[in-house]
Amino acid sequence: MKELTVIDPVVEQKPKKPDWLRVRLPIGESYRNVRNLVDTHKLHTICESGNCPNMGECWGAGTATFMILGNVCTRSCGFCAVATGRPGAVDWDEPQRVAEAIHLMKVKHAVITSVDRDELKDGGSIVWYNTIRAVKTLNPDTTLETLIPDFKGEKENINRIIEAAPEVVSHNIETVERLTRQVRIQAKYWRSMEVLRILKEGGMRTKSGIMLGLGEKKEEVIQTLKDLNNSGVDVVTIGQYLQPTRKHLQVARFVHPDEFAEYREIGYSLGIDYVESGPLVRSSYHSEKHVVPGYGREKWLTEQLLNVER
Repeated sequence: MKELTVIDPVVEQKPKKPDWLRVRLPIGESYRNVRNLVDTHKLHTICESGNCPNMGECWGAGTATFMILGNVCTRSCGFCAVATGRPGAVDWDEPQRVAEAIHLMKVKHAVITSVDRDELKDGGSIVWYNTIRAVKTLNPDTTLETLIPDFKGEKENINRIIEAAPEVVSHNIETVERLTRQVRIQAKYWRSMEVLRILKEGGMRTKSGIMLGLGEKKEEVIQTLKDLNNSGVDVVTIGQYLQPTRKHLQVARFVHPDEFAEYREIGYSLGIDYVESGPLVRSSYHSEKHVVPGYGREKWLTEQLLNVER
């Protein structure tokens, strides 16, 4: 009797998560204090909604990135763990609660972000303005970074952020131009670049971030760094994309730390003021260091001199 040959189906192999992406579990008194403040004041954080791998470290240090305008986004980006759907009503008391929480935490530097609220005529920019002003009124010695949406490129809404005058305004480009439609479905690469340009021309210290491991090519990453530099961006963060759930875009590859280090060098050589690049880097990671102009570049120049001396 002739034997039957059984052919196994081709199974797509997912890249195995490397050791350098392991993180510590959240523990400690500072972590519990932040946890209690977030719960007590009914606040949202991107740390939780975005499944940030650094939540334990940051919360353990007494810092958190607050997310305003609810925790439901009107956009459905392929990388983001934040829920998509119809947001609830605007909470006009939220700005004061955020300001009070920051005051209770006694932090020297705070980060605020938000979901996209495309259904609102002002894109949520009025709540943004009120939140920044409330935080600064109650916490005059606290520096503030705001990670804002693109507001569909509407200059009036962008100008509200400029008028509120946070120390740093961040808007993430997220990926290279070729992959933007797949990764940031409702966003546009050059619209985001224009938002960053408007912010810079308005006198803001600007910041943006990109993720690696989505299928981008090396030359595309370098071109993105060039585009960000040409748009006047002061600070760039580069990190590894991690798939939040099976419904989200799959990781194409895990980028080695040496490649992240190479992009850091390229960014500085282009003239960017501060480049934070590594597998676990996220937009708000170590953001207190991004406030001071020249800090990153001076550190990099010192490294170059030491390398020459060796």
